[in-house]
Amino acid sequence: QVELVESGGGLVQAGGSLRLSCAASGRTFSTYAMAWFRQAPGKEREFVAHIGWSDNYASYADSVKGRFTISRDNAKNSAYLQMNSLKPEDTAVYFCAAKRSWITTYEYWGQGTQVTVSS
Repeated sequence: QVELVESGGGLVQAGGSLRLSCAASGRTFSTYAMAWFRQAPGKEREFVAHIGWSDNYASYADSVKGRFTISRDNAKNSAYLQMNSLKPEDTAVYFCAAKRSWITTYEYWGQGTQVTVSS
């Protein structure tokens, strides 16, 4: 079982930056792939970024590529999402997710943290 707790959300002006953190419980964090998703009001949840268990592979949604960076620190059981050049359309609740590397779907989800970007 893995519990995930996000933090770092808030209100920022367009062009600004935020860094989201995801703290995970469990002794086997390093074996889990991690990801960030987001859900804007009235929209479906969408993929933002993914990082493999060994942090040598990351992928991004086209909408955030070049602006967002996902990372992890296995020693701290944490994953991060550095968000730069934020746009109003980035406004959403951001969720951290985890899965065992060989599982297709994400198994564990955090409660989410609100990110609001004002124009």
